[in-house]
Amino acid sequence: MSTTKSNIIGTDRDYGSLVKEDRVHSSIFTDESVFEDEMERIFHKTWLFALHESEVPKKGDFKLLKLGRFPVIAVRDENEEVQLMINRCRHRGAQVCEATQGNAKSFQCWYHGWTYNTKGDLVGVTGEEAYDKTFDAKEHGLTKVARVGNYRGFIFASHSKEGQSLDDYLGPAKKFIDILIDASPTSEIEVKPGVVTKTMYRGNWKQIGMDGYHPHYVHVSVFKIFSKRESTTGSAVGAIHLEDPFSDSSPSLTRGFPNGHAALDFRFQRLPHAKDNIEELQRSEDGRKYVEDMISRYGKEHAEELIAWHGDPHLGVFPNLQLIHDHIRVVIPISPSETQVLMYPVFLKGVGQEINNKRLRAHEAFYGPASNGSPDDAEIFERVQRGLEGDANPWIQLGRGMNREETDSDGTVSARISDEITQRAQMQEWKRLMTE
Repeated sequence: MSTTKSNIIGTDRDYGSLVKEDRVHSSIFTDESVFEDEMERIFHKTWLFALHESEVPKKGDFKLLKLGRFPVIAVRDENEEVQLMINRCRHRGAQVCEATQGNAKSFQCWYHGWTYNTKGDLVGVTGEEAYDKTFDAKEHGLTKVARVGNYRGFIFASHSKEGQSLDDYLGPAKKFIDILIDASPTSEIEVKPGVVTKTMYRGNWKQIGMDGYHPHYVHVSVFKIFSKRESTTGSAVGAIHLEDPFSDSSPSLTRGFPNGHAALDFRFQRLPHAKDNIEELQRSEDGRKYVEDMISRYGKEHAEELIAWHGDPHLGVFPNLQLIHDHIRVVIPISPSETQVLMYPVFLKGVGQEINNKRLRAHEAFYGPASNGSPDDAEIFERVQRGLEGDANPWIQLGRGMNREETDSDGTVSARISDEITQRAQMQEWKRLMTE
């Protein structure tokens, strides 16, 4: 007889028993009580990606976020520092900011008019004379997110006052973030808060991304179409035209990092084509300048490697960030069976407009609202979620490639591109955080 959700989870929340080395129990994708505990033990304890600093470039620029269950204002204050504050008035709890983005000198609650500056200080209280002498405005500023860290412009936040440092949390995954940033000859990228593709799917947040096993099946029709198009050099999406990067005969790899981060590593498949990419880039003025500037910045060998990689680390930073092809992807859990995905195209600084135009067009072709790729993924996630409800035999397999893993000196585990190292890395970190 199979074990059901109710008696394996029980009231004591034995999460250690739900994740084995090569399989996981389907209840972690479907059970409401599991989801509630995920919010507290993962999304309110570990580091979360918040935003890229270029999204709020000027004093007073702000953007609204959701970090776990908390609504957050990200704003660049008068000292040019990015503040992350809970969007909740310290009087009666109403949100003090409703616009999703913009520029402001202060935030005023619509309910009773309490006003806060861009540092979160309470600077205005209506009818202040009615409060006694014990009331101190300095003690009623907007609540700050407990910890904020910055890695090369990527701002992360944690609701927990204590815990692992951001540097330790990212670990060897940092060098994959560098691949995206260093695709720019000035080592700078730009992310615009208003340029975003939003997707909602009726499935669990842990289903999304970092799977090198599915493209042959889920995206087969898309790849057939793309194979007939001209190359889109300068974009990682264009790199799939070269040859099949998802075949086990390909030198492409899956990688699992410490702390649940994971990547599909295409560099060894793309490197032999570096000269072809450079040759095509040199057919245009913007492309020629891009190649010259990259070599000047990084040296010929590393520049060729970066150009071949197309600025695509194909990296998942557990639990809510993915850097895929030409965009930053943020995963927002809504419920056990509902997830929102925000995709922000990344623009390279220090390049001609043609380079960024190609990147944006390629992003739109595979991930945009009228695209070929993202609808495939959303549909399969929903089919998975419906299937998981039929849990007469509740265990699902994640064991592909366990017999051919290799461990590097930095703790990174790698195997072939279709192997499920990425899923195992994520689920082992899920287990660690849920049982910590």
